[in-house]
Amino acid sequence: MKVTQEKLPDSQIGLEIEIPGDTSRSTYDKVVQKLSRSSNIPGFRKGKVPRQILIQRIGSERIKAAALEELIQTSLAAAIEQESIEALGNYELSSKFEDLIQQYQPGQPLIFNAVVDVPPSVELGDYHNLQVKAEESVYDSQQVEQFLEESRAKQADLVPVEDRAAEMGDVAIIDFVGKLTSEGEEGELIEGGSAENFQVELAEGQLIPGMVEGIPGMNPEETKEVSVTFPEDYPKEDLAGKPAVFSITLKELKTKELPDLDDDFAEEASNGEHETLEAFKESLEKQFREKTENETKDNINSAIMQALLEQSNLDLPETLIQDEVTQVLSRTLMQMQQMGLDVKQIVNSDTIPMMRKNARPEAVDNLSKSLILAEIANKESLNPDEEAIKQKMAEIEQQLSGRDIDYDKLQTMVKDDLIAENTFNWLREKSQVELVPQGSLSEPETEESETEEETGESSSEAETAENNPE
Repeated sequence: MKVTQEKLPDSQIGLEIEIPGDTSRSTYDKVVQKLSRSSNIPGFRKGKVPRQILIQRIGSERIKAAALEELIQTSLAAAIEQESIEALGNYELSSKFEDLIQQYQPGQPLIFNAVVDVPPSVELGDYHNLQVKAEESVYDSQQVEQFLEESRAKQADLVPVEDRAAEMGDVAIIDFVGKLTSEGEEGELIEGGSAENFQVELAEGQLIPGMVEGIPGMNPEETKEVSVTFPEDYPKEDLAGKPAVFSITLKELKTKELPDLDDDFAEEASNGEHETLEAFKESLEKQFREKTENETKDNINSAIMQALLEQSNLDLPETLIQDEVTQVLSRTLMQMQQMGLDVKQIVNSDTIPMMRKNARPEAVDNLSKSLILAEIANKESLNPDEEAIKQKMAEIEQQLSGRDIDYDKLQTMVKDDLIAENTFNWLREKSQVELVPQGSLSEPETEESETEEETGESSSEAETAENNPE
């Protein structure tokens, strides 16, 4: 069998395969014999149908198509083995199958073309002398004090207030009814814009802007009308930017009574890990310092990775990209389930193609990064040994005690994580890193995005992650 290779983009190899005439004849004869044994033709027993009658009844084109399918499958597998090609996934037929059927004459040579994916090639630049800038995360002692105050607020008791009017910082129990206001018209009730015995902390950012701010100064059982305007980026588009009036009745008023900042508080806030406030503070300081150090290290790693991406050339095969797309979607759907969402309502035959398309950029980015790190690890002998992998797997198994574990996937994940850790540790030592203040490398908003924000055409919500080292 004659095989001609051609290197193609996207980590593919084109194959031109010439099947000898004797192979094309023998395969055709085997297919005819197989059909003769399995076909039900009136007047003949299975396996006893004359060849010519079988061809007439089934059709020459159909028999040739069946023989051709087997020829392509077996010949391609043999060609890959003959040429020692490390193929990924399945093949893609370049020749048109319909044309091959017309060309196929049993006993005559047949040529067809196919494409196979092969492991990607990674061309690295000079990764020994990288020069990068990264933002430095600096420890601030106020982080400990802020955490302690937040913990006190969580443990606070709510004490009824009877001798004064409401103040910012109080907790109010209110009834409210909201109406849209239009000039010269009676207000229209807002769907979902009313509640009874609703508890709200009188703090900026609660409810509709201006609504909570109208409560301070009210006394229990007092009713007051507060005028507000829904934000332009309000999630319900039919309310966005519209004026409204809320009739608010203050039912009860409570204030937070914070626990004393003492040893008892420390023991409760640390879940019994620390018996004294001093020990609790020392532990918090250590954790916040480690957090800032890790943030700085992550920033350096990100800067190094970006530099590597910019100077490296990768040829990614579609097979690996699609595998990674599947992994990205699996992680996304798992996160949705953990958030309580019913993924069956989201995933169907109509949404999957778009979901895969949207996941592709992330998949390509993930794949590029892991391949670059793996290539450097191979060149610099940074791959983890079996003992390190086993030890890390044992730690994770202990954390996942009682759950079903796919050990093959776990081993792959652990190995990839250790490769990344070893390689980044090595790269940080080799790179020239300039640490700069936090926020100094953040990209300024473009004039277009600022304009969109002003006109309400786009909006973004800032997500605040609450740091709780304990």
